[in-house]
Amino acid sequence: MTRKRLMLVMVLVTAVVLLWPIDGSYTQAKTGDPLVDGFLLVEVASVSDAVEQITGQRAHMSSDIQPLFPAKIAGPAVTVAFKKEEHNDGAADFQGALDAIDSAPPGSVYVITFEDGQDVSGIGGLMGTAMKVRNLAGAVIDAGARDTPQLRKIQFPTFSRGPVPSTSINHYRFVGSNIEIMCAGVKVRPHDIVVADEDGVAVVPRDRAKEVLDKAIENDQTEHAMYPFIEKFKSIKKAVAEYGRI
Repeated sequence: MTRKRLMLVMVLVTAVVLLWPIDGSYTQAKTGDPLVDGFLLVEVASVSDAVEQITGQRAHMSSDIQPLFPAKIAGPAVTVAFKKEEHNDGAADFQGALDAIDSAPPGSVYVITFEDGQDVSGIGGLMGTAMKVRNLAGAVIDAGARDTPQLRKIQFPTFSRGPVPSTSINHYRFVGSNIEIMCAGVKVRPHDIVVADEDGVAVVPRDRAKEVLDKAIENDQTEHAMYPFIEKFKSIKKAVAEYGRI
């Protein structure tokens, strides 16, 4: 191997090492929106606490909603809803959901809910690929997901109730897009900020987002300061008394 080629290989290897997360997880790139990018820097647990502290309302989705692979995302919601109904024109009826994908702004989080949809797929490889190439931040599905090898292959962050092989076509009817929905126990409105990581999914009301972010940063900083305190004094009771957080 020539010296020039060896140097090129070393550069490429270094680039891969620097760009590949040490823990194997996916972290969304910055969007250029300071508010959304701020939520990428705090833990979802801190965001969930912050929403509850500020609004008095639950912010976290059901613990059944889990990532297909470790990922951290944040972005404004594009919402879609389906109701349970048997019929025979499913492909045509699904067009509303496809339109929502093709019109979603880059950086959006696609949030879709299916009535009693635990055992049907709300996303597959085709939809996930379309969202990926349109630069959506990710998808949150109040139902199952299928074609999971494809979704992992393209590294499209998907949070769902788990892998299922079944289809929702002909079993569900489109209700609407960019409307207020209930998704896994939480109200989601268009443009609310959806934040998700390995702990789960939280929804931030858009009109309170700056307050929530500031409080989430405070929660994060306090908790992270407590770790070395606990290690030093070997007491969580002393740490809670010192910092006032648990």
